[in-house]
Amino acid sequence: MRITKVYTRGGDAGKTSLVGGTRVHKDDPRIEAYGTVDELNSILGMVRAFDSPDQIDEICANVQNDLFNVGTDLGTPPEKRWETMYRVGDTDVERLENWIDQLNDELEPLEEFILPGGGPSGALLHQARTVCRRAERRVMTLMLQTEDVGEGNLRYLNRLSDLLFVAARWAAKANGEPETFWKQPGR
Repeated sequence: MRITKVYTRGGDAGKTSLVGGTRVHKDDPRIEAYGTVDELNSILGMVRAFDSPDQIDEICANVQNDLFNVGTDLGTPPEKRWETMYRVGDTDVERLENWIDQLNDELEPLEEFILPGGGPSGALLHQARTVCRRAERRVMTLMLQTEDVGEGNLRYLNRLSDLLFVAARWAAKANGEPETFWKQPGR
C-alpha cells in the first residue's frame, strides 16, 4: 500500500468509505467499531512510548498488529472480503491467554478491587483496557445489526481487556509503582 495524499475531501459531507468503496455515514456502527479499535491501538502506542517494560512493549507491538487485522475485518463488509483476508480467531485468543497466564503467575492474587493507576505505563494500560471494553461493546452492536462480523473479533477484544488489566498490574510491579486499592464506604 502506498499513500501519497492524506486528504481526499471525500469525508467533508459526513461520509467515509469502507474497504471495497461502499460509502457510509461517519457514525455508522461499522465506523464506530473500527474507530474505537483504532483509538485503542493509539493508546497502546502511548504505552510503548512511555518506556514500558520490554515484555509489555513486545506484547503491545504484537497486539497493535492484531488490532489492524481486527480493524480491517470490521471495516470490510462481508461481500467485499477476499479469500486470503486474515481474521483473528482462536489462535490469536490463545496467544493472549498465554500472555495473561505468564504475567499473572508473577503477581500476588487480588484481595480487593484496584483503582486505575500504577505509574505511567500502568495507568495507560488501564485506559487501554477501558477503551477495549468500549470497542467490545461497539463490535457487539455491529454484530446485532450485521451478519458475519466475526465472533473472533469479539472474543479477541474480550480477552484483550483481560490481558490489559493483568499487564497494567504487572507493569506497576515491574516499575516499582504501588497499586491503590478501592476503599469501600463503611470498611
